[in-house]
Amino acid sequence: MKKLAATIFFESTALLLLGLIVVMSASSAYSEFKFDSVYHLFNSHLFKVLFGFGLMVLFSFIPYEIYKDYSKPAIILTTIILFLTLFLAPTVKGAGRWISLGLFTFQPADVARLILVIHLAALLESKRNFISDFKNGFIYLFIWVVIVCGLILIQPNISNAILLAFISIILLYVGGAKLTHIIASSFGCLLAGGTGAMIFSHSRERIFAFINNLSNGGDLNLQVKQALLGLGSGGIFGVGIGHGKQSNLFLPEAYGDFIFAVMGEELGFIGAIVIISSFLALFLVGIVIAKKTKDRFGQLLAFGISFSIILYAFINIAVSTGLLPTTGLPLPFISYGGTSMTFLCISIGILINIAISNSADRKSNIEVVSNSNDRV
Repeated sequence: MKKLAATIFFESTALLLLGLIVVMSASSAYSEFKFDSVYHLFNSHLFKVLFGFGLMVLFSFIPYEIYKDYSKPAIILTTIILFLTLFLAPTVKGAGRWISLGLFTFQPADVARLILVIHLAALLESKRNFISDFKNGFIYLFIWVVIVCGLILIQPNISNAILLAFISIILLYVGGAKLTHIIASSFGCLLAGGTGAMIFSHSRERIFAFINNLSNGGDLNLQVKQALLGLGSGGIFGVGIGHGKQSNLFLPEAYGDFIFAVMGEELGFIGAIVIISSFLALFLVGIVIAKKTKDRFGQLLAFGISFSIILYAFINIAVSTGLLPTTGLPLPFISYGGTSMTFLCISIGILINIAISNSADRKSNIEVVSNSNDRV
């Protein structure tokens, strides 16, 4: 398990370093145009990466078991913050998602993602004998999913709400919930997410633009079109770091949600495959850690963290390649960002601690039997 912890640490560090290089390349032209300094955004990102890396190291030394005891007050506090976001967050592009605390701003949805996974893992352990009972077990857990994801949905932050609901439902299934309960709750989440997407104009326009398959040539499709051009022009080996056209103001906010397109252009098909493989490897190592962890809480927490990282990574890549409508979700470890980077690094630190704390390998006791009759 110590080798697995080291693998997670070095692979995460490598992705962070790669992110620094690509953000420097992708942001320099915009930084010079907007701030009269090619290093403005890079310096900001460098600080956030160093801060996040420090938190990753710190949390790797904190025993993960203590989060179980504080998960309930943490989820209550997170819910309050999400509620206050509806009134305190300034509206940007039709949504209020960020709260300002003077020196910095943060996005509560990024906080909620980790806290909800921790709380569900804790409840799945404490109510393990009741999870198959809808009234006394499942609904008690699922109500937290509804509250947290519902508050994120009405900000509106539909993509984060849908993905967090999906992560939660998968975690509940892995934790032993009945398939019938999962299907019913999934239908409700899809209905709520679809309704929200149609109610809020910016989400509706994104979906319609995607359905039109980039045919209208409007601004809504500009990022995706330029991203595809960048990916296509990269060839097998890429044009080289700092030599891509999309980072020269052709691709809006190339250093953010569409940074995968910049990597595809500058590092080529080979580089893109390496990035995708790195995320897949990170997920597989996380699954091995979960299987070898001694306690149920640690198992579910390791799985939840690993699954959320690869899900967000693949959704971001799917958007950059035109397979999904634009979502505004960053590429983990690599995209320019603050709150998402911070809590991603904290999550990795927790995952490392789970591996270290369970270094004496023992057979997993996680109860996930997909074909069991009592799951239907």
